Amino acid sequence: MSSNEIDLHKELKKYFGFDQFKGLQEQVVRSIVSGKNTFVIMPTGGGKSLCYQLPALIKEGTAIVVSPLIALMKNQVDGLRSLGSEFGIAHVLNSSLNKTEITQVKKDISTGLTKLLYVAPESLTKEEYIEFLRSEKISFVAIDEAHCISEWGHDFRPEYRNLRNIIKALGDIPIIGLTATATPKVQEDILKNLDMPDANTFKASFNRPNLFYEVRTKTKNVEADIIRFIKQHKGKSGVIYCLSRKKVEEIAQVLQVNGISAVPYHAGLDAKTRAKHQDMFLMEDVDVVVATIAFGMGIDKPDVRFVIHHDIPKSLESYYQETGRAGRDGGEGHCLAYYSYKDVEKLEKFMAGKPVAEQEVGFALLHEVVAYAETAMSRRKFLLHYFGEEFDSETGEGADMDDNVRNPKPQVEAKDQVVKLLEVIKETKSIYKSKEIVFTLIGKVNAVIKAHRTDGQKFFGIGKDHDERYWMAVLRLALVDGLISKDIESYGILKVTDKGLDFIKNPSSFMMAEDHEYSESEDETIVTASKSTGVADEALMSMLIDLRKKVAKKEGVPPYVVFQEFSLEDMALKYPISIEEMSNVQGVGEGKAKKYGKEFVALIARYVEDNDIMRPDDLVVKSTGANSALKLYIIQNIDRKLPLEDIAKAKGIDMDALLKEMEQIVYSGTKLNIKYWVDDILDEDQQEEIYDYFMESQSDKIQDALDEFDGEYDTEELRLMRIKFISEVAN
Repeated sequence: MSSNEIDLHKELKKYFGFDQFKGLQEQVVRSIVSGKNTFVIMPTGGGKSLCYQLPALIKEGTAIVVSPLIALMKNQVDGLRSLGSEFGIAHVLNSSLNKTEITQVKKDISTGLTKLLYVAPESLTKEEYIEFLRSEKISFVAIDEAHCISEWGHDFRPEYRNLRNIIKALGDIPIIGLTATATPKVQEDILKNLDMPDANTFKASFNRPNLFYEVRTKTKNVEADIIRFIKQHKGKSGVIYCLSRKKVEEIAQVLQVNGISAVPYHAGLDAKTRAKHQDMFLMEDVDVVVATIAFGMGIDKPDVRFVIHHDIPKSLESYYQETGRAGRDGGEGHCLAYYSYKDVEKLEKFMAGKPVAEQEVGFALLHEVVAYAETAMSRRKFLLHYFGEEFDSETGEGADMDDNVRNPKPQVEAKDQVVKLLEVIKETKSIYKSKEIVFTLIGKVNAVIKAHRTDGQKFFGIGKDHDERYWMAVLRLALVDGLISKDIESYGILKVTDKGLDFIKNPSSFMMAEDHEYSESEDETIVTASKSTGVADEALMSMLIDLRKKVAKKEGVPPYVVFQEFSLEDMALKYPISIEEMSNVQGVGEGKAKKYGKEFVALIARYVEDNDIMRPDDLVVKSTGANSALKLYIIQNIDRKLPLEDIAKAKGIDMDALLKEMEQIVYSGTKLNIKYWVDDILDEDQQEEIYDYFMESQSDKIQDALDEFDGEYDTEELRLMRIKFISEVAN
């Protein structure tokens, strides 16, 4: 039956109730119905599954759908069964079935009732299943998530590699490959591996115009920033992705403590908890899910309004897929990623133990993510270029939906540098990857460069007036601009394109952003932060320092006893105007806030009013109390006069860590009576000598005390005395 004889619109209406196909769906369905090998590249949310479900329902026989995810199969099977037809219309065949269920599945296929059979690739390798399926009428085999075949995909599964041979064993059956993410390299790999060079290929646009892309520098205050962002999007649904389970738990707790309804989701939780948390999110009992990438496969919540990446993902495919879960209904979707080069180095370290070929792929994919995070050009243009799609950043749909376009960075002319770069690639006969090209430009030697004797050439080091990072930025821009290309077969080798050769002959203006230093120290959480001290409000800071001096004088104690420097800085950042808010300032606990907070709170309240200051009231990030249990244990057992070594041992920490905790306790305003312990190690005169030192000194730094006593006391003795001093004098 040819696809022309079938009224596809009528069938679409009959089975799915839609009047219209979406995007490329109709062309894809026609190709499949007419029995052609078909390759579909369609972004998440583009209606991929309908492309094979409708032909399967129309055609004679059973269609086999290979999918890597059991949850996804289950969702789709439930969906098909709910179309109102027979229960047996769709089945799953995997390891979770018992004998009776397997017999039923086989019976439904043999009687022609089952139109779609979902299988995991592992199930297809079982001889008994292959024997059985060979004798049945199979309409076609659809391979969902086909990028799992490619080692260059972000989700490679070795068991996918053998699918072609298994399908051949079933007979001469049309193959449908479908993927939501495919760079040109991955596409080529899929077609080659499935041995279908003649396939009809359909590629939908990867542009999601309703998504806003933003990258922020990740600083120490990233949690405060996330809380503020979520509170600005009150009541809206969002997903926060972290790379580790531990981080997922931490962030979920911090959000809960700060009044945001959030649940964690990762593979370490038992299936029941995972299902419960997923349902809470879908049913809107909770606003935010904090998750590892285990979450989201097959999650079909149309109104996710933001996706936050607390950690940068390992590839742009993952990033695209994860951000693609926002705004499926066409409404707003804010995609915010936090980037620090430290995270990238961590990911590189993880890769070190893997086989060389895998490492190479991993580094190449990660390199693209860094390029995306650091680019000054339109992020949308960058992403789409990565997926082999051109985008006009002037007129394209969604052109202004990213931070770089809305707040452009200052630009400088880099025409001459681009020419140098292109000439070096050309002169070295296109044998090098990015790293070697950059090394050649800055005159740095490594084994590869030595082997090719490039360090003896006259152009070696012609770009040493700029550093490695600068040249990497130039190189990435030239790549996106099409002046150079990366060879697909030997991934990473650079070549100058015809456009690049033209550029060497007739260079034209080439503007690039002054490279932004993505350093850790910069704190961009507060927009008004002055770069000199990293304090939000210098005028307030100096008033607080004066007040601290006054209070210290009145109490007859050194200023640091009242509040430490970093506590004042935090006040100048958070503007606490009540004792409760004051107790959330770094290094200030309830005791300290009650004892000294009153005058400080009054000063800040006056200052806020006089200067019309918008107070970041949501900035008071409460800690999770995860380590407050440890603090409580320490306080109780010091009250019981337990030896400090025993307390440390019981909690599996060393003496240094215990002293740190004790310091935090007393600096926050809680008393710790450690006289029983100090009396054992220092006599009365020694104690008095150190006590007097801390009383007279303008600093509580241990190094200063060590210098003062010149080896008379060791660090531990001085730290214990400082704890005793602060506890008695300040609290």
